[in-house]
Amino acid sequence: MTGVDLMRVVVFGATGMVGQGVLRECLLAEDVREVLTVGRRPTGQRDPKLREVTVADVGDLESVRAELTGVDACFYCLGVSSLGLDEATYTRVSYDYPLAAARLLAEVSPQVTFVYVSGVGTDSTGQGRVMWARVKGRAENAIMELLPNGYAARPGFIQPTYGAVSRTRAYRIGYAVTRPLFPVLRRLLPNQVTTTDGIGRAMLRVAREGAPTRVLGNRELR
Repeated sequence: MTGVDLMRVVVFGATGMVGQGVLRECLLAEDVREVLTVGRRPTGQRDPKLREVTVADVGDLESVRAELTGVDACFYCLGVSSLGLDEATYTRVSYDYPLAAARLLAEVSPQVTFVYVSGVGTDSTGQGRVMWARVKGRAENAIMELLPNGYAARPGFIQPTYGAVSRTRAYRIGYAVTRPLFPVLRRLLPNQVTTTDGIGRAMLRVAREGAPTRVLGNRELR
């Protein structure tokens, strides 16, 4: 989606850690005129650009068909930790839900730039031994096949910034413990570490300009 001056953007998962960072950058961007969030709970944010829609089932988006018509970019940040989940439950959140959004957007906004957040280590074959990696690999492939401007973002170690907080308790503890190490990690492993605000800015760049590859690793996201 190149050459559009003022964008309408939709963010799924705006209450999660990555989604919080992406939402912040979208609201700050001068070339974004409207940000629509879709999820099961409101973000608690207030901004003239922001419109929020809550749905009971993120896998059934027919009620927001009109809202998604004419969207320029969709940043799909909704996700869940695979810890303690069986494959069927994880698949519902990480495959069925994003594909529901992608299928509807393919109908009502077929040229939308759709960026799906997966993660480093995602299995593009969709056949590997690691459950989360193969599920997200299948989701990436299906989205990129469905949408000509579909992309997969695979961040590595993410530093939460500007107040972004994970909703997963184990992750919150991990980030708190490792926070003092972030400056060192960014110097030693610059291509493995990114930030929530950095991911947001990278997604907006893809919406504005496209990208040379449809799978965006940590290097591309930086």
